[in-house]
Amino acid sequence: MNFSLGIDFGTSGARAMVIDPQRTIQAQAQYPWEPSSTKDLAASWQQALFGLIEQIPQEIRRGIKAIAIDGTSSTVLLCDRWGKPVAEPLLYHDARGLIVREKLAAIAPNNQVVLSATSSLAKLLWWESQQTTAKDYYFLHQADWLAFLLHGKLGISDYHNALKLGYDPQQLCYPSWMEQLRVKPILPEVLAPGTPVSEVSPEIACSLGLQRHCVVCAGTTDSIAAFLASGAQQPGEAVTSLGSTLVLKLLSRHRVDDARYGIYSHRLGDGWLTGGASNTGGAVLRHFFSDTELADLSSQIDPNQESSLDYYPLLGVGDRFPVNDPYLQPKLEPRPPEAVAFLQGLLEGMARIEARGYHLLQQLGATPLSQVYTAGGGAKNPAWTAIRKRYLHIPILPPKHAEAAYGTAILALEKGKFRI
Repeated sequence: MNFSLGIDFGTSGARAMVIDPQRTIQAQAQYPWEPSSTKDLAASWQQALFGLIEQIPQEIRRGIKAIAIDGTSSTVLLCDRWGKPVAEPLLYHDARGLIVREKLAAIAPNNQVVLSATSSLAKLLWWESQQTTAKDYYFLHQADWLAFLLHGKLGISDYHNALKLGYDPQQLCYPSWMEQLRVKPILPEVLAPGTPVSEVSPEIACSLGLQRHCVVCAGTTDSIAAFLASGAQQPGEAVTSLGSTLVLKLLSRHRVDDARYGIYSHRLGDGWLTGGASNTGGAVLRHFFSDTELADLSSQIDPNQESSLDYYPLLGVGDRFPVNDPYLQPKLEPRPPEAVAFLQGLLEGMARIEARGYHLLQQLGATPLSQVYTAGGGAKNPAWTAIRKRYLHIPILPPKHAEAAYGTAILALEKGKFRI
């Protein structure tokens, strides 16, 4: 047996998927987040990681040869030399780095993706400002730390997660302007996503029933894993992830970066995944409606009849893309008395944000958009899909595989050799 295991740590829960060399699914598991899991994030992540692996049937578990993990972009931890978190992890949307923005702007050149209040580097410099860092600490992304729990090696990341830390995926090194940072000694070594890092530790192999020579690979982010799972392969194809947030990824022949709009590009094979992430999305919908209400009300919407509402749906102040403004105010008024009309207004507002994002990417030089695959829970909403078609004017397709864990399993299977 020669199976590959992909594990996805997203915003709504964790999932695992095992595939064989023909990319056929052999097993899968899920671990939804409970409200109490926010009290000790690192402990809940560790419990989810081990719990997912233990859900996989033993006969399949013994055949796993490679594992890769994805995590939410810019979700980070600060650990001691034993890998124990020394502070509560900071999540992808945590904007406390806003207070070090001027310091960061004085160090980093213009148009750098790190020039955001939510970037990994902004979070690290915030920890430094709080005198939390030390020379023998390790700064890790969520996927890095979870992989460490399996292989035991600290200080290793991948260039998808490390992009918002300042790593240059074109030159494959940290840029010269980062040399002056006092925190540079605790930055991780960066590998290509999917690169084999180390075998699982003997203790983990024994406790989780994995074979001793199972290798753990460098990971990726959850939205890139969703792209790999979708089936998108040609320049001009894109994936919109409609999860708690709205994430756009367009496969382009050309790299596009523009910090003014929160646009950045990830390296993928010989091409670039260019895009951005907005704070709008499913979390806004679930704030106002239950899943049952969403399904019922969506079925009553006429997606071909545009409403007069002009929303910018956010739960809090600030967005990252296509408007990169930490002070941007939500726009959720006026609110009609009919719940169906209110929901339609929200869906149209999100569709406009998506269309504006793709238009901006092409304006700045990305390969023209040809079709969009949709990942995440929002892909299951026919009314939302029809509304999005009205604004995008291109085919919107279901992904070949909807789970990001499938894309991460492909990453483990291919060992970083992307066939795109």
